[in-house]
Amino acid sequence: MSSSSTNQKPVSFYRQKKTKQSFTVLLFLAILYASGLTVGFSFSDLQRGLPNMGDLIIEMVPPDWAYFTRITEPILETIRMAILGTTFGAILAMPLALLAARNVLRAKWINLPARWLLNLIRTIPDLLLAAIFVAIFGIGAFSGVLALIGFSLGIIGKLIYESIEGIDEGPLEAMRAVGANQIKLIMYGVIPQVTAQFLSFTLYSFEVNVRAAAVLGLVGAGGIGLYYDQALGFFDYARVSTIILYTLIVVLIIDFISTSLREKLS
Repeated sequence: MSSSSTNQKPVSFYRQKKTKQSFTVLLFLAILYASGLTVGFSFSDLQRGLPNMGDLIIEMVPPDWAYFTRITEPILETIRMAILGTTFGAILAMPLALLAARNVLRAKWINLPARWLLNLIRTIPDLLLAAIFVAIFGIGAFSGVLALIGFSLGIIGKLIYESIEGIDEGPLEAMRAVGANQIKLIMYGVIPQVTAQFLSFTLYSFEVNVRAAAVLGLVGAGGIGLYYDQALGFFDYARVSTIILYTLIVVLIIDFISTSLREKLS
């Protein structure tokens, strides 16, 4: 009798698990279908647009090779914007991450506002930030740098405060036991444990910022994006493909260097 009931339990558990999995899949498909219906997604429209995509690709080939020399300076400006935005964003992110980490400052009235601020910054898209700063400071790379600072601050701040909360608590408890103040606790107990991760997150943010800076010019925030806008406005797809190709080469080089550095840090 007991043997029979024991065998029935695994069978019952398996059936319940299978039922839950089937329900989850059906729910996901229903949400997917409803989302597509709401936004007007249609495979037939996609199929009808494929010939136009083919025509566009034909117009983009070959690229305008002579245009490379003209866009070199905007590409360099884009990289400089990413460097400045990432550097200042990382500098601002560390103190905010320390305020957000619950194992460093055990005060909810400090932790919660810091986390709320990081969430707010990450909520605003980089293009919207750039548009806001363009409205305040005018057209130019300065507005783009400020947008990238905010973008980097949100990304690095979130990642680093989660890393701080995952550090070994032993050194912190030992330092508290001997009466170390908060500054010494941070300098000798926290920073050494997260330095490698902080640098890795900063390099990752720089990779993302190079791509982001390439389109900020669409809202007047400097960089190569302005040339994207001009070329698309005049339907000069040969120049568009040149800009895409040049940007791709730069991004691949930066990704390779950044990945190599992050592997060494890890």
